[in-house]
Amino acid sequence: MKRSSYPITRVKKPEPNSDSPNWVIWAAWSDRITFEEIKERTRKSEKDVIKIMRKSLKANSFKLWRKRVKNKSIKHRKKFKFDRKEIRRKINKNDYI
Repeated sequence: MKRSSYPITRVKKPEPNSDSPNWVIWAAWSDRITFEEIKERTRKSEKDVIKIMRKSLKANSFKLWRKRVKNKSIKHRKKFKFDRKEIRRKINKNDYI
């Protein structure tokens, strides 16, 4: 068998099957998946995701997750795009200095 020239990425917690209820929890914890993408794949709104997280997590874990989601603006697609533009502007300004 021929080995690939690309490295194989191994992760501790791979993405679960999208049909399972664990996928919503995994996606909610993930920083790269927005609430809009979760709604597209599972038809669950942000309120539904919050209810699922409240039921499935311990109280302290839920509080940490809510704090993280409120502070991180990348869980919403519009804010994520805006943040990416801000990052690009900062990088471009630093290149010319």
